[in-house]
Amino acid sequence: MTVLPYKDKEGSKKEQVAEMFNSISKRYDFLNHFLSMGIDILWRKKAIRQLKADQPKLILDVATGTGDLAIEALKLNPEKVIGVDISEGMLDMGREKMKRLGYEDKIEMSMGDSEQLLFEDNKFDAVVVAFGVRNFQDLEKGLADMQRVLKPGGKMVVLEFSTPTKFPMKQLYSFYSNSVLPLIGKVVSKDNSAYTYLPESVQEFPYGDDFLAILNKLGFKQTTCIPLTFGISSIYTAVK
Repeated sequence: MTVLPYKDKEGSKKEQVAEMFNSISKRYDFLNHFLSMGIDILWRKKAIRQLKADQPKLILDVATGTGDLAIEALKLNPEKVIGVDISEGMLDMGREKMKRLGYEDKIEMSMGDSEQLLFEDNKFDAVVVAFGVRNFQDLEKGLADMQRVLKPGGKMVVLEFSTPTKFPMKQLYSFYSNSVLPLIGKVVSKDNSAYTYLPESVQEFPYGDDFLAILNKLGFKQTTCIPLTFGISSIYTAVK
């Protein structure tokens, strides 16, 4: 089932996701850190550490948003990080952030569709994405295009929400994501749909072994899944 942010509107998932992120872009960073109690920062750090041994020089950050993962990737000392996103609102906030932090020469923020990346084959040493693949209109097509632009032997790292399966975290997470999160998100972001879409899209996402099966089907090698914080999110790694 395709989960849409705005069920009463016309338009593809891709178009609606772009509209949603444009709507919440100015409050996105605050809500991200507030609603996760800052744990999302630690998750990004751990995701980027999966590339430490690889020492990638050119990194692509897909669905970069405001660029938090791209900034974390600078700890790997790459020559360049290119972030792409379909939301101009998120990119505008990201560009302001890069300018403020002095990272404009290291991180490039560009409009980009994850399913039609405007890069040649075998270009990047690593491709990363945090909380983005869940929003792809066509998950396999997006992953396949990320694979296409990776160099042979290059690594992909995906950080994405998953669903806890054990008591009591399963019940606590369900209550928080379905009751508390949408309420706070609505009040702060002024977008009634954005934070009801989030738990709905997480519930439909093929996490864990199901996601690894998709990566294996697409021809990725050395696929792994690292559950984080009682299974609230997971890091997936795969090699081209």
